[in-house]
Amino acid sequence: MRIALYEPDIAGNVGTILRTAACFGLGVDLIEPMGFPWGDRSMARAGMDYAREVDIVRHVDWDAFRAAARGRVVLATTRGATDLPQVRFDASDILLFGSESSGVPDHVHDAVYVRVRVPMRAGFRSLNVAASAAIMAAEGLRQHGWPLPPAAIIR
Repeated sequence: MRIALYEPDIAGNVGTILRTAACFGLGVDLIEPMGFPWGDRSMARAGMDYAREVDIVRHVDWDAFRAAARGRVVLATTRGATDLPQVRFDASDILLFGSESSGVPDHVHDAVYVRVRVPMRAGFRSLNVAASAAIMAAEGLRQHGWPLPPAAIIR
């Protein structure tokens, strides 16, 4: 299982997601352009030294990501048709999250395997992208018995 971020805007969110990915043993795909320079200090601060433990692949754009993707793409969206508890994840799924400011365009919505909505109380627009990524990744891993790899030593 991997996490993919479509044109992320906020370095701190990417850092937080890299930290989550490191703790869960997941790879991360970054679909450019990003709204900040790679290696931004706020990303490094949020990811701390965990980021070096993550298999990070940067893609120049959506088409490059699609050409490289080796699993079903599962999109987290507020326009999702399926609530998270109804989704059955595959161990090779790629969990896709849109940019904080604009989500993903329609052609990306149309190209994914399934669109998923994290259920929330009425009257709220959305969760932070890093929180959504952690929730969806945890559910995907839960369904597969938490197949976490052995812990690496983080110094």
